[in-house]
Amino acid sequence: MVETEPLAGDAALVTGASSGIGRATALALADRGADVALAARREDRLTEIADEIGDAHGRETLVLPTDVRDEEQVDEMIVRTVDAFGGLDVLVNNAGLGVNDPVEELSTESYRLMMDVNVDGMFFTTRAAIPHLRKSEGNLVFVGSFAGQYPRPANPVYAATKWWTRGFALSLEGAVGDDGIAVTVVNPTEVRTEFGSEEDEPLKDEFEPGEVTEPPEIAEAIAFAAMRDPPNTVSEINLYRRDKFAHF
Repeated sequence: MVETEPLAGDAALVTGASSGIGRATALALADRGADVALAARREDRLTEIADEIGDAHGRETLVLPTDVRDEEQVDEMIVRTVDAFGGLDVLVNNAGLGVNDPVEELSTESYRLMMDVNVDGMFFTTRAAIPHLRKSEGNLVFVGSFAGQYPRPANPVYAATKWWTRGFALSLEGAVGDDGIAVTVVNPTEVRTEFGSEEDEPLKDEFEPGEVTEPPEIAEAIAFAAMRDPPNTVSEINLYRRDKFAHF
């Protein structure tokens, strides 16, 4: 018999939850029974998604306006989640962005923005969450990228942050596995989201429906990782367009 709500009673936290992969992941985890804390900078968007989860799935939600670049805000985000739900079982480290200027034209401000969100934000969130995931023998999922495995000539700095994410996740897996914490990195190629809208055309406008991956497809992979019970884990999931390697 298939369990319809395998995450019933679990508490999940999703960063970058206001749109795209984050929103889809929050809905997917709620559909599987989890209560969900939603973190991002846009409180109005988070509130809309929380209402959507409540209406569709009847789960408890928590709206957490958070800038992951600020370690004090991140610490408060984790504390409020644990206080509200009584613990933390699933963390999805999803918050990230990209600026596509060539290296010689990339401003220091844009460079710092990518490093602060994609690297520091992942670290601050993970550091604060580990003690609680250790208690629950929970699942920690990082959203990586195809760009974290193969060269990305159009944006070397963004690619470097995703190589960091993947290296951090896989090395952390070795560090906390004995504590019962599962660590997974999910690597998509292009996904039709608002990603790219910091300065460029968002991917949801660049590609037609069905041309590249949709957010719910990535959310399904994240949910699969989040549902692994001890002692099992899935280390890495790659979700690529079928023609991706033809571009090489």
